[in-house]
Amino acid sequence: QVRLVESGGGLVQPGGSLRLSCAASGSIFSIAAMGWYRQAPGKQRELVAAIISGGRTNYADSVKGRFTISRNNAKNTVYLQMNSLKPEDTAVYYCNAERVRTVAGVYDYWGQGTQVTVSS
Repeated sequence: QVRLVESGGGLVQPGGSLRLSCAASGSIFSIAAMGWYRQAPGKQRELVAAIISGGRTNYADSVKGRFTISRNNAKNTVYLQMNSLKPEDTAVYYCNAERVRTVAGVYDYWGQGTQVTVSS
């Protein structure tokens, strides 16, 4: 059984920074990609950033230059450093692990979500 546990959300003023962490636990052989999605009230869930096992990254245009995704493959952990935060970044942020290989097979997993609120 695989679990994704997120941490690091909270309330921050515009222009501030937050760092999200997501650790995958369980009998994991490999994870093809890890990423962060977000969902604001009344909106669809959207990709924020993703990183594959080889290190290639992908960012939403709205966060390019402000957010940085990184990954520790040995610890099955992904991080999202968020700088210059804006009120429109307010959302629940979800961690995603794609094509997770375990003894049970290959599946995708989601974390429970962590709230990020940017407000003065």
